[in-house]
Amino acid sequence: MTSSSLLTGRRVLALGEALKALAEGPLFGAVVETAALERLTTARATDCDLVVVDANAWEAPALAAALQSLSANPEPPPVLLVGERLPTTVVRNLLRLERSDVLEAPFSPDQFSAAVAGLLAVAQAAVAPTAPAGASRCWAVSGAVGGAGATTLAVEIATALAARSGKDKSVCLIDLNLADGVAAAYLGAQPALRLGDFGTAADRIDAAILQAFVTPVSKQLDLLASPRQPDAFDAVSREAVLRVLDVACECYEWVILDMPRHRRPWTLEALSGCDEVLVVSELTVPALIAARSLADEIEQGLDGQRKPRIVLNRLASRMFGPAPSMAEAERALGRKAEAGVSSDWEAAAASANLGGPIAHHRPKSKIVKDVAALVERLAAGGARTDAAASKRAA
Repeated sequence: MTSSSLLTGRRVLALGEALKALAEGPLFGAVVETAALERLTTARATDCDLVVVDANAWEAPALAAALQSLSANPEPPPVLLVGERLPTTVVRNLLRLERSDVLEAPFSPDQFSAAVAGLLAVAQAAVAPTAPAGASRCWAVSGAVGGAGATTLAVEIATALAARSGKDKSVCLIDLNLADGVAAAYLGAQPALRLGDFGTAADRIDAAILQAFVTPVSKQLDLLASPRQPDAFDAVSREAVLRVLDVACECYEWVILDMPRHRRPWTLEALSGCDEVLVVSELTVPALIAARSLADEIEQGLDGQRKPRIVLNRLASRMFGPAPSMAEAERALGRKAEAGVSSDWEAAAASANLGGPIAHHRPKSKIVKDVAALVERLAAGGARTDAAASKRAA
């Protein structure tokens, strides 16, 4: 894993003028704040993810006193101390901290990155969420055609579940459109997932590593999304994708997958471990035909063990016009639709432009009401079957 991917969006407090150069090197991708030694005594894990201290920049007694003061803090951040001269009193006070490390200069960028990765992994392990055994539930959302609104609905479904649960870090939205996903943009968030860095070492992904890639959206909702990378589907292994899904389902009560429309080597395996598979369609004849075909393909690919539910998006009240009615749409589908979501272009556009779910910017929108009803109905359907869980684990 590269240091830039691990540090993307992380808040690093750098104490010492000489550390500014690291912002363009091993700390690239992080949000770096440089400050004087006095800042160390007020540092909290809630306002920075890592503190790097240049021991050469400060007198030993002052640095030792600042570290001693920090050790009395109930929520100290991880601290990495670097330098050529490391006095015993300074190191002794540093070791009073639960999460700390020492790196003697001169050091290479790789050595620095390894020390940072170790500290962040320990810190994330301390806060990694853990879902009750067997209680995790996973839903997949896939668009029948491009522009059907699948990502919008995945975002709103995850938001509704987060509100419904109320527990911290209970929901994870995973954008599996690895090459050009837009869930992060819709939420005004910074994507940090770089599965290509793992190559064939997917087994290294655990709860702590997963949390290093997470972008918090709210106290209840986390996002896993990749920066735009045109060749991502070729660069990311099947094993890495499935491992992320396994670990996410171990950590979160609810996992929502925003699926790519076209099948990938891991698509059916991912869907086989889901409690629900939702196919989103517009109310146009081509979209309805595509939705029927996609639902049939998924059902056949899973040997009938999972029956996708079709959600009709952008329903509009009409007295006249060419758009199919709900009944007409169901005739074209050859099956009942699970739900319809009302059209509210103004709310959807405003939310996308402002960054964040519609439920936050336009809580009275018909979209929010319809999604909430869908979530309540599906959530009442019970947890993932043992067969589905074992299929994904295999």
